[in-house]
Amino acid sequence: MATGSRPWGTLLLLPLLLPTACRAGGGCAGEGGPLEPFDALYASGVEAYYGGDFAGVARCMERALSSRRELRAARLRCRRSCRGQVRLAAPGPGAGGDLPFFGSVLRRAGCLRRCEERLLGATSRHRTAEEVGADFQRRVPYSYLQRAYIQLNKLEEAANAAHTFFMANPEHMEIQQDIENYKTTAGKVDLIDLEAKQHMEDYSAGVRHYDKEEYELAIDFLERALKGYYSEDEDCQLMCEGPQRFEEHEYLEYKAGLYEAIADHYMQLLACKHDCVRELATRSGRISPIENFLPLHYDYLQFAYYRVGDYVKALECAKTYLLFHPDDEDVLENAGYYEGLLEGMMDPDTVKPRKEAKTLLRRHKLESHLLQVAAAGLGYTYTEPNYWNRYGARQDEHSVPSSISSEPEDGPRLSLAKKPMPKPDRELKEGGPLLYSDVKFVYNSQQLNGTQRVLLDNVISEEQCRELHRVANGIMLAGDGYRGKTSPHTPNERFEGATVLKALKYGYEGRVPLKSARLFYDISEKARRIVESYFMLNSTLYFSYTHLVCRTALSGQQERRNDLSHPIHADNCLLDPEANECWKEPPAYTFRDYSALLYMNADFEGGEFIFTEMDAKTVTASIKPKCGRMISFSSGGENPHGVKAVTKGQRCAVALWFTLDPLYRELERIQADEVIAMLDQEHLGPSEMNINPKDEL
Repeated sequence: MATGSRPWGTLLLLPLLLPTACRAGGGCAGEGGPLEPFDALYASGVEAYYGGDFAGVARCMERALSSRRELRAARLRCRRSCRGQVRLAAPGPGAGGDLPFFGSVLRRAGCLRRCEERLLGATSRHRTAEEVGADFQRRVPYSYLQRAYIQLNKLEEAANAAHTFFMANPEHMEIQQDIENYKTTAGKVDLIDLEAKQHMEDYSAGVRHYDKEEYELAIDFLERALKGYYSEDEDCQLMCEGPQRFEEHEYLEYKAGLYEAIADHYMQLLACKHDCVRELATRSGRISPIENFLPLHYDYLQFAYYRVGDYVKALECAKTYLLFHPDDEDVLENAGYYEGLLEGMMDPDTVKPRKEAKTLLRRHKLESHLLQVAAAGLGYTYTEPNYWNRYGARQDEHSVPSSISSEPEDGPRLSLAKKPMPKPDRELKEGGPLLYSDVKFVYNSQQLNGTQRVLLDNVISEEQCRELHRVANGIMLAGDGYRGKTSPHTPNERFEGATVLKALKYGYEGRVPLKSARLFYDISEKARRIVESYFMLNSTLYFSYTHLVCRTALSGQQERRNDLSHPIHADNCLLDPEANECWKEPPAYTFRDYSALLYMNADFEGGEFIFTEMDAKTVTASIKPKCGRMISFSSGGENPHGVKAVTKGQRCAVALWFTLDPLYRELERIQADEVIAMLDQEHLGPSEMNINPKDEL
């Protein structure tokens, strides 16, 4: 990243926070004083970066990261201590019976305030803007740090900082290239994730040893992972006891009664605690958790203990796994087999599931019950996630290794249920008619090394490209379609866009030629017809979103640029390259079924459209845009794609997303249809192109 281009992250508020502590040559916190707020240290580090003070960047970012860790540790210490010192009293009967309970609440609140003020100073100093918290969640400080370390010639520290950032931002191509450079120039092969969750690291190590059939080591790491998991679960529960957001209420106007206010706060706290299961199963920087994460520990362990001859532990872990999945046939059979091995030596019924798992599961079920009661009685909206999805299972290919000839054929088997590939709800076809004689077929799915892909040329003419470009220049606004962000995907390009309805509105008002504005509407309809026909869909394809977008390379920010114009992604699911999965869940647009991009020009540098494997790295096809060229494909995880950096000039295209579900039709498109009907009634006429496929092939 060049010094002149900022890593993403909302930093607009940070200059207001700047202390004098981190100015060039200064320290980052008062020695022996209260803990310096990490957001102020972060702001100082950013200021030092843009002032070229790389020693200051390293000093302040290191302190910011340390301060954030110390803040969390202090809050945990106080909450744990005050929970032990002040027990909540049970309410009594009759008038005033609630006083003992509320008295203990007040005493605990006082305990927490005194403790935190002693360790942290005034608590208001540590209230952080959400934008800054999001930057730390995305590990943005490590992006600054690795650049600073390079300037300070600390290559090993730079490599670890880059790796730590990359683990939460795997789509960031510039960091990928930096890491490869470190491996080459510094010989740095073993990179350290400085923010790794230790229980997750132990789990991964245990699975690796298990896969190598190193069962003793697998047991050591998996048991350590479980110990860490339950410790982190306790911490997660305590951290939920902080302030909560009341999105539906303006605080100063909030007039809830006593019990309504308690219920509002407690239900948010309870939802936070209930979600700790998901939090602890989610890798850094990912949205979706490892499925069936906690039960999998016991599933691996029951077989590992069997392989080392500890049948009591094997049975214990099998019974623990069955707490989560009591109908799992494979593990039920394993448990029965272990009981048979123990008969004559001990009573297998004395072997019980592990207490910590029973306690957690009992608490989790009670939390779920209370949340559902609140949803029914207090007007909350709540849907219980499937936290223990059994599709997440060990991926073993054998029950007992064939090299152990003495093992009985009816010996323990592993729970082999693998997560099935999602089955499409329709038959996938392609190769239907293109409807228009001037449209030229270029490549199909096989030639593009994928599934449900097609590349076409001459979808619109050179003159129509020029006319559409003129319309674009007259109606586009920076950040339109990107929630006002002029550089939503990269700080090195400016994005401008416009919708069909906006184009027609401008045409009707005379701000652009009406026939030119209608051209946008007509060519998008032509594209929809082609996609629906080529993929031989047996139901209507509706518009989900239509967007004319241009991306322009910003001068002075293209040198040594390695990022993408649009990071690798899928259009209807959340791509998780490390897990080799694409999670079809919000905030992804899960209702999108097909996508298309119709290009308007070629007079720019870079900007190639690329398909990749699900690892977001292996490119399977690269397409150079030009006037009239259209790429279309199904919108799911089978088609990860992105756009290479536009390094010179402006790249323009009509981006189209379609759905087979009429419930998700584009509202602006429906309004645009009404405008077109009105124009036709007024005999204002269509554009020069004819979208009716009379000359069908």
